Amino acid sequence: MLSASNLSFGYRKGELILKDISFTLRAGSVLAIIGPNGAGKTTLLRCINAVLRPHKGIVKIEDRDVLQMPSRKIAKKIGYVPQNNKAGNMTVFDAVLLGRNPHIGLRSSQTDLDKVSEALRQMRIEHLVTRYTSHLSGGELQKVCIARALVQEPKIFLLDEPTSNLDLKNQMDIMNIIRKITTDNNLSAIMSIHDLNLAFRFADYLILLDKGGIIAHGSPGNITASILSEVYGVQVELIRHNGNILVKIF
Repeated sequence: MLSASNLSFGYRKGELILKDISFTLRAGSVLAIIGPNGAGKTTLLRCINAVLRPHKGIVKIEDRDVLQMPSRKIAKKIGYVPQNNKAGNMTVFDAVLLGRNPHIGLRSSQTDLDKVSEALRQMRIEHLVTRYTSHLSGGELQKVCIARALVQEPKIFLLDEPTSNLDLKNQMDIMNIIRKITTDNNLSAIMSIHDLNLAFRFADYLILLDKGGIIAHGSPGNITASILSEVYGVQVELIRHNGNILVKIF
């Protein structure tokens, strides 16, 4: 579904934030990018959807080079949910309808409206349809922003810290929804995330970044406590409980 090959990027000449990043991800999978602050997690997401242009490397979706595609076509392939969402002051329905812009012609069609209604249903926020976005809680607004990306009908979701600033209930709601919509719609999701327990619980694959490079990658069971301890600079223990891997920090 998606492959990245030898991606490198730096904001200043000679100072690389990302160094030769390569990975692949199949449809229906969730990839979590973890690592300390400044590791390059957000920068990697922005290079994948060409918000930032890598100095070198290739990103392909279904064997098409994303970096050679116009922005409108990229928006049909990739739904991006940034960390700091600004939905303006409009109804929830209108905020989600904005995600149909890559598909809309002169005006919205019945198909566009139906896609919005379906996304609201999948996100379980139909009851908010006439509410104004300025009156939403953080968890509600995050669900609206994910719905807006969903109506783009993308092949890939990119989510930058989707649970930041949310309480525990909303964190679990968001992660369960991401897991469900990737499965139900046969999409792939790539998310940067600080919470290691959420990453280990909900992701199929992990990439551990540090200083712009991939330190470890694979299924959650392939990431060791010793490498986490080394990268984060704290003692870490991985505990298996009810089929999940829990991260304990000393």
